[in-house]
Amino acid sequence: MSFDELLDQAGGLGRFQIFQLLFFCITNLLTYPHFVLENFTAAIPDHRCWVQILDNDTVSGNDTGTLSQDALLRISIPLDSNLKPEKCRRFIRPQWQLLHLNETVTNATEPDTEPCVDGWVYDRSYFPSTIITEWDLVCESQSLKPMVQTLFMTGSLLGSLIYSLLSDRFGRKVVYQWCLLQLGIVDTATAFAPTFLIYCILRFWAGLCVTTIMANAFSLTSEWSTSQRNSVGIVLMMSSYSIGQMFLGGLAFAIRKWYTLHLVVSIPLLVLLLPSRKLVESFRWLIVRNQLEKGVKEFRRVAHINGKKNVEETLTIEYVKSTIQKELDAVQTKPSIFQLFHAPKVIMRTCCFSFFRFSNAVSFYGLVLNLQHLGSNIFLFQVLFGAIMLTARFVSLWTLNYIGRRTNQTLFSFLAGVFILVNTFMPQEMQILRVVLATLGIGAVSAAGTGSALHQIELLPTVFRSTLGGIVSGFQRTGAILAPLLMTLLGYSLRLPWIIYGVIILLAGLVILPLPETRNQPLVNTLQDVENKVKYSRKVKQEDTSTKVTQF
Repeated sequence: MSFDELLDQAGGLGRFQIFQLLFFCITNLLTYPHFVLENFTAAIPDHRCWVQILDNDTVSGNDTGTLSQDALLRISIPLDSNLKPEKCRRFIRPQWQLLHLNETVTNATEPDTEPCVDGWVYDRSYFPSTIITEWDLVCESQSLKPMVQTLFMTGSLLGSLIYSLLSDRFGRKVVYQWCLLQLGIVDTATAFAPTFLIYCILRFWAGLCVTTIMANAFSLTSEWSTSQRNSVGIVLMMSSYSIGQMFLGGLAFAIRKWYTLHLVVSIPLLVLLLPSRKLVESFRWLIVRNQLEKGVKEFRRVAHINGKKNVEETLTIEYVKSTIQKELDAVQTKPSIFQLFHAPKVIMRTCCFSFFRFSNAVSFYGLVLNLQHLGSNIFLFQVLFGAIMLTARFVSLWTLNYIGRRTNQTLFSFLAGVFILVNTFMPQEMQILRVVLATLGIGAVSAAGTGSALHQIELLPTVFRSTLGGIVSGFQRTGAILAPLLMTLLGYSLRLPWIIYGVIILLAGLVILPLPETRNQPLVNTLQDVENKVKYSRKVKQEDTSTKVTQF
């Protein structure tokens, strides 16, 4: 008897699984917006240099009282190539002669200008307060804005490696609760950061735990669900990311001050620590860590929640031990990370998933960071983006159940690559078609990522799932860090970054092909299970071939 068959006796889909899934969806809904929070907290409003004749209320109005604000702006701020006021320079002295010249006429000598030495004036009608206006992250300091997101992604990369090892050592539940507490405290404190340096440090610290919150939610959901129901749970949780993006768009529209928005998405995480106490440690993890008695205790607890009666009589230690003796025999020796060096199949699978998630992240964040080209209403496009991803998740759920995990990833990766590459060479005048292709590309990348998340859980052994998952997640975070850096290639070619985004996701679809299909297959718990499954698959293929030859 396998874990799945034993789990059915405690209720494969009961009140406990429903509570757990609902709880994780709520926490994911509040956690995922932290990835894209700078879309709103670091939004750049229109700005120009501070000018005494315009912005100093103490200046006498005798000489300028008859002039309009537009006229004063014209003599104080030079125009850029689009005939709009410069954002980063001003005239050293007012250019009164410009009031008497036609705007199309150009002087033989350009008036002297200087940087905004006295600061900037911001248009606060759209965003009353952002970290940009708080610390003047414009002009010479504009490169500091992407540095914040890079630090956050770097933190998530390191955190996925550190906390995955701790999850395998101390359990999924306790590390999950710690990361929830850390994210809630740190990003609440971020709202009160007195300097930009402290803000960056706190965002890096917040990034350390955000990936682990979502990764451990995946592990706990899959390890308390049967294989047949895994796909539904995983897709619903990933759908909560999309709902979280739509939620953030609406929330940011209502709350325009960056520090208030930080508090609103952070404080509820601290409140969720209370219901998190009802979570149950992974039965599979306890078994593979040779903690049978505690595992049976947690198993009975789940059975009670699911309304199963007389569980003490039926789910005894002896009964559980006899039904999963094979798994117990395989984990009598405490697993060591060095055992992976003797498991080439596991290493190969980890490498394949690492490259796929890396490529998927490069394309995904490459598109996300350039959604601003769709228009200026970032609130609307944030909601639209979440809705598109949500639709893609459920389309992926259907394809996962009917065409399998491997085909799902290959198909949607191919479609994503095609959409991105066609969009790259589409004329700029065909704006509507470009928006449609970019939208379809985002949806396809999201659908492929959904299939990969489920496939990874079903193929990597439980005993090292958090460690290996942390490695894969590390490559994914690396892709997220690399994606915006590729945009620096625009100086060489306007199409080169987009070609990379399209080609790399196409290659990712090919890398998945050597991996085995896992639809309706039990989860792999130990390294030995991987080798046995490979041998069984080869045996089945040989028998099928022999049968076909005989029939022929």
